[in-house]
Amino acid sequence: MMKINLTHSQIDLNELNLEEKVQKIDEMITKKTGAGNDFLGWVDYPLHVDQVELKQIKEDAKYVREHFDTLVVCGIGGSYLGARAVYEALKGLYPEDPFKIIFLGQTFSGTYIEQVLRVLKRRKFAINVISKSGTTTETSIAFRLVKKLLVEQIGDEEEAKKAIFITTDKEKGLLRPLEKDGYRTYTLPSDIGGRYSVFTPVGLFPLACANIDVDALLLGAKEAMQLYSNPSLKENSCYQYALTRYAMKEKLAKQVELFVTYEPHYQMLSEWLKQLFGESEGKDHLGIYPASCCFSTDLHSLGQFIQDGNPLLFETIIYIDSPLHDVTIAKDEKDEDQLNYLAGKNLAFVNEKAFLGTLDAHANSGNVPCIVIELDKLDERTLGHLLYFFMRACAMACYLLDINPFNQPGVEVYKKNMFKLLGKK
Repeated sequence: MMKINLTHSQIDLNELNLEEKVQKIDEMITKKTGAGNDFLGWVDYPLHVDQVELKQIKEDAKYVREHFDTLVVCGIGGSYLGARAVYEALKGLYPEDPFKIIFLGQTFSGTYIEQVLRVLKRRKFAINVISKSGTTTETSIAFRLVKKLLVEQIGDEEEAKKAIFITTDKEKGLLRPLEKDGYRTYTLPSDIGGRYSVFTPVGLFPLACANIDVDALLLGAKEAMQLYSNPSLKENSCYQYALTRYAMKEKLAKQVELFVTYEPHYQMLSEWLKQLFGESEGKDHLGIYPASCCFSTDLHSLGQFIQDGNPLLFETIIYIDSPLHDVTIAKDEKDEDQLNYLAGKNLAFVNEKAFLGTLDAHANSGNVPCIVIELDKLDERTLGHLLYFFMRACAMACYLLDINPFNQPGVEVYKKNMFKLLGKK
């Protein structure tokens, strides 16, 4: 299903002598005793999904698809990145499905929001607002604006409630009281933070509305949970990845992890990874900076730097053998573009050779350490597996640095400054 290739990593895990520490950290993760343990609910969540709530999610998703042509997801950070990453990875950027998901609430840009509102005036839409606290400013502003438009379209505020779905904390926050007013409300468990929430209703409801098989997604996560609960470093590829990236910093002085994909519709997966590792590991002046590229596109802009520039980075390449769709290159009798040597080949073949050629160039000529994570295909089950793989690896990576993976104290600084400038009491 999934394999990790450390051949080009320049790291020998046997030389690190960290097996005992890995086993102790594994116990901290499994028994939920590590720093931030009140946010380790995601570890075994695939085993304890609320089946009653999951059934309701599927029923409501069916209702949304039957009565609307669009779902507007209002959320930011972990409240939308996971769902968007899965949605685009499995559907592509131009899906044929007439039902669309539009993401809002992740920016203050008046241009973006006005253009989205203009599009929604021509669509019949429902809303899913996602916020644990209900006070996230970007999301709250977007929800106010899009709710106003919805009420104007429907013409009745009570009737509009049938088109609004809320995902929030079980007890706290400004959105939970709306449940008493007749709004359908789903729960983000209090022991799961946003960037670890893709398998909760935060991700499941919008994905079910997109007709994505959420049962298969959860099955993949469950299988990964069971596989990577093994504390043996020799057998656990998730921990092998975590230790390899740890050694990149400690042994090779690498400062940047470049997540690389070879499909444009995987770029939001990279964005999800950037939040997962950046917000979890970037504390106490520690951690590896997460960046991303989409090849071969970015080889024409950043390829030179990666190959010959400042040697501050290593690559983690996520490569999927079978694409979502494919195109065969036709033969042209005149061959004016000199491409007939590729006639009859499909673009998956070309993309694969670009991957192999670039890996050789970067790892062997450019001396760039490379980790390769390869899947034979990407469907709901394998993607659920992959997402859980990275979540558990991230927890291991943070605990190796003695960092709490689940808080984000630095984020609050800019918010306080912004609120002061805005005049918020």
